[in-house]
Amino acid sequence: MSYLMRTEIGEQPEVLRRIADEEWRAIQSVAQQIRDQGIHAVFLAARGTSDNAAAYFKYLFEIQNGLPCGLAAPSVVTLYRAQLNLHGALVVGISQSGQAPDVVEYLAHARANGALTLSLTNDPESPLASASHFTLLLRAGAERSVAATKTYTGTLACIYLLSEALRGQHDAPQRLHHAAALIEQALQSEPRVQEIADRYRYMRECVALARGINQATAQETALKLIETCYVMCKAYSVADFMHGPFALIEPGFPCLLFAPDGATFATALESASKLRAGGAETVTFASNEEILRLARMPVPMPAGVPEMLSPIVYAVAGQLFAYHLALARDLNPDQPRGLQKVTRTL
Repeated sequence: MSYLMRTEIGEQPEVLRRIADEEWRAIQSVAQQIRDQGIHAVFLAARGTSDNAAAYFKYLFEIQNGLPCGLAAPSVVTLYRAQLNLHGALVVGISQSGQAPDVVEYLAHARANGALTLSLTNDPESPLASASHFTLLLRAGAERSVAATKTYTGTLACIYLLSEALRGQHDAPQRLHHAAALIEQALQSEPRVQEIADRYRYMRECVALARGINQATAQETALKLIETCYVMCKAYSVADFMHGPFALIEPGFPCLLFAPDGATFATALESASKLRAGGAETVTFASNEEILRLARMPVPMPAGVPEMLSPIVYAVAGQLFAYHLALARDLNPDQPRGLQKVTRTL
C-alpha cells in the first residue's frame, strides 16, 4: 500500500529546489526591509511542527545574524489580552496551513503594536498571510498527510535563505540545491532505517537527543513518533539530558541521537560514550565513523553536510524512522487517531 506520508517525504528535494528558484527574490526583499527598519529582535509565533521550525529559526538567526530571538506565547495576547510594545521587532508567524487562530491573532496584534510582521505559510490566501506585512511561501504543493513532512523542511529552507539573504550571501540558493541532493542521498538509507524500525516495533517510550541547531530535529522527530506511532518520546538537548534525565538510562532504553558534524559534535560524542556505557539502545544518525561505532544501531548519513543546513537533511531521516515504525506497528501513518490536518487553538 502506498501512503501519502512516504510520497511527501520523497517530494522534499523538489520542494527545496522550487523554493531556491522561485522564492529567493521575495526573500531578498524581506531581508532588505529588515535591514531598513533596524530590527533588533525577533519573536516567533507557531504551534506543533511549526514550533520546531521556529526553534531552528532561533538558533540560526542568533548564530548567523546576531539577532536575539524568542518564542512567543500566543495566549499572552489571545487569552490574557496583554498589550505588547513591539516597536523595532520582527514578529514571524509560522503555520503551514496559515489557519492557526492564535498565531494569526498574535501576528495581527504585533502589526497593530509596531512590529514588522512576516508569515511563513504554504497558502498565500490564508488568514495568516493576510494578517502580516510580508509572506514567504513554502511552495510545497498540497500536503495531504496529517503528519507534516515537506512543509516542515520547506519552512526550514525559507528560514535558511532569509538568514543568508540578511548576510548578503548571494549563493544561498545554490547551497539549498546542494541540500536537496544530500536529502536524496539520505533517502537511500531507507532500507537500513526500515530494518531498525522493525527492531523497535514494541517500543513504548524513548528519547530524542541532539544539541544546538539540531535541537529542532530532535523535537520534530519526537513529535512525529508521538503522532504517527503513539510512542511517548521526549526531546532533550544532550547537555540537559546528562543532568537529571540521564537517570532514565538502563540496559535496553532506546535513545535516538542526531549527531552531525559541527560545533556540537564533541558533546554528542561524549554523550554517545556515556549512553553506551549505561547500556542504552542508541540509534545514532551521523556521518562520523567514531560515533557510529558507539551506537547499538548506527544510521550512516551523507558526509559533508554543512552544519547550518543539517537540520533539513537530518529531519528526513527522523521522518523515515517514524514512518517505518508506524508500519511495523501496523498503524496507518496518514491517519493518526484524534488528529486532523488543521488544529485550531485560541
